[in-house]
Order: sequence, then C-alpha cells, then structure tokens
Amino acid sequence: MVLVKNNYIYWEFIRNLRNLDGVRECFIVQDIIDPESHQEYMKKYSDCFYICLIDEDPAGYVGVIQDDIRVATHPNFQGQGVGKFMINQIMNINPNAYAKVKIDNQTSLRLFKSCGFEKKYYLLEKE
Repeated sequence: MVLVKNNYIYWEFIRNLRNLDGVRECFIVQDIIDPESHQEYMKKYSDCFYICLIDEDPAGYVGVIQDDIRVATHPNFQGQGVGKFMINQIMNINPNAYAKVKIDNQTSLRLFKSCGFEKKYYLLEKE
C-alpha cells in the first residue's frame, strides 16, 4: 500500500467511490455528486486529498479539509487495513485533524477508534 497525492487522473475515482451505494450512506451529506459539481470541488480541494494504491490500483481516498478527515475505501478493498493505513498516514501529515462520523456509522466509528480516536462530541440536529 502506498499513499500518493491526488491529481486529475483520480478525480473520477473519488466521485464514483463517493457516490457508490453503501459508501454514500456513510457520509453526513449523502447527495449524489454530479460531474460538474465534483470538478469545481476538486479544483478547489484536490490538493487536500491522497489516494491509496495497491499494486497501482486505487483502493480508497483520504483527505483533510479545515482539519476534518474525509475517507472512503472501495468495497473491493474493505477489511484489508486500507482505511486504517490511510488514516494513520493522514494523521502524520495533519496531526490536528479530527473526524465527524455519523452516530450510526459503526464501521467508521470502529475504524477511527482503532486508530486511536475517541468520541468527544455528539452533534444533534432537528430533522
């Protein structure tokens, strides 16, 4: 596994992974991301992201925007330590980063806990 800086060739990988059923639901904002919106987002934040490669295949992405970690592992690579690897690597780059995780996202809660994170706050919103 290796973490490489994001660049244009990975933008569509990030968008497709973020939009996948089962991945999208893990994020706080769950809207389908269209290509145009994603292009604008990547123009602004591309340098904040890294891609995890396994044998040159993208397995996931991790990024930090305003100290908030964004991470996703492709389903084909889940359960292989990719998420933990990405979070540990990004914490070396951004030691003050934190994670906002949905309270019912047990997979992400376990992942961040395994990387040494502790629950600090709950954010309650009126529906």
